[in-house]
Amino acid sequence: MQENKEISALFHLIDDPDEDVFSTVSEKIVSLGRGIIPNLEHLWENTPDEEVQGRIESLIHKLHFRDLTNDFIEWKNSSHDLLQGALLVARYQYPEMLATPTLQEIEKIRRNIWLELNSYLTPLEQTNVVTGILYNYYKLKGAEVAYDIPEDFFINKVLEGKKGNAITNGILYAVLCELLDLPVRAINIPKQFILAYFEVDYNYPNPVGQIGNKINFFIDPLNGQMYTHKDVENYFKRISVPPTPSYYKQLCNKRIIQFLLEELSKCFDDDKNRYKQKDLIYLSGLLDE
Repeated sequence: MQENKEISALFHLIDDPDEDVFSTVSEKIVSLGRGIIPNLEHLWENTPDEEVQGRIESLIHKLHFRDLTNDFIEWKNSSHDLLQGALLVARYQYPEMLATPTLQEIEKIRRNIWLELNSYLTPLEQTNVVTGILYNYYKLKGAEVAYDIPEDFFINKVLEGKKGNAITNGILYAVLCELLDLPVRAINIPKQFILAYFEVDYNYPNPVGQIGNKINFFIDPLNGQMYTHKDVENYFKRISVPPTPSYYKQLCNKRIIQFLLEELSKCFDDDKNRYKQKDLIYLSGLLDE
C-alpha cells in the first residue's frame, strides 16, 4: 500500500505510551486491511525498539486473523469441505501459506491409491489398499496427541514431515477416501479419533450410492489398523462407558474442524501464547452458530 500522510501519522503513533491512543491507532490501521501488511513489515525491519516491534507484530496478527475469521464464516456457510477446513486451520499458524503444495501432495497419494483400486475389491481389500499406500509406501507415521507439538495439528506440516496425530492423519485418510468415493467417515467414539467404513445402500431402480448407518469395521488413523465391532465394544468396557448409538454416528465436517481447533488451542496454554488459545476457541465457537 502506498504510504500517505495518514498512514505515516498512524505509524508515528504506534510507539505512543498511552494505551488508549495505541488502541485507537491500532483499530484504524487494522481497518485499512491486509494491504497495509507490507508497510508494517517494512516498519518492523527498521524499528530497533523490541516493544514497538511487538506492537507491530500484534497488528499484523490482527490483520491476518480478521481475514481468517471471514474465511471461516464463509466456509461454515458454504460447502464445509473437509480439506479446505483443515487448510484454514493451518493458515492460523502460517498465514502466508500456499495451499498448492499440500493439494499436489494429496493428489499424488490419491492417484497412487486409485491405480490400485478396482470395482471388484471388497471393503476390506479397498481399505488395505488405502492403508498400504498411505502408511507403507508413503511412510506416514502416527504420534499420540501431544500439546507441545502444535505442528502435528497442521495438515501442511503433516504432509511435509509425513507425521501427524490421530486427528490430522484421520482427516487426511478421510479426505483421500472422499476423493476416491469410499464410504469412510470419522465417528464420535469418546476420547478417540476413529474412522469407520460404512455400508453403502443402493436405491433401485436408481442405483445412487448412499452411505447407510451400518458400520463394517473401524480404522485407527494413527497406523491404519482395522478393528472389529468386538474390539470397539471391549474399548467401551475398558473406559467404563456404556456404548450408545450416538457414538457410532458420522461426524460432520464442521464438527471435525471444530474439534481440531479445540485440540489445537490446548497447545497454547501459557501466558505468552494465551491470545492464540483465545483466537482458536473463538474460531471454534464461530462454527457453533
